[in-house]
Amino acid sequence: MQTKLIKLTKTDEFSSVFNFRKRLSSQHLSFHYQPNALSLFRLGMVVGKKTQKLAVKRNYMRRVLRELMRKKQEQLLNFDIVIRIQKSFYRNDFVDIETEVDQMIARLKK
Repeated sequence: MQTKLIKLTKTDEFSSVFNFRKRLSSQHLSFHYQPNALSLFRLGMVVGKKTQKLAVKRNYMRRVLRELMRKKQEQLLNFDIVIRIQKSFYRNDFVDIETEVDQMIARLKK
């Protein structure tokens, strides 16, 4: 059974991940990550207005990524990850985004 994601919410939590300076990038996404001692996976997301002007589309991108990461959270225990969406993606790109996330997780686990 899949559990609910634990989110990074506070500015200090985001700042600590960004200041750790470990990053993986791909065409649409950038993963900023930091190991944690909590044996939990925590997720934060950043989608700027420059990526997509309409809030509806930004929220769609967040929803898609949140669901993908919820399914894969068991592979990412002991990590705090902030996903920065760099390039807009649309509904027909879902499979591409899923393969991109899988590749990023494989690179992260090395």
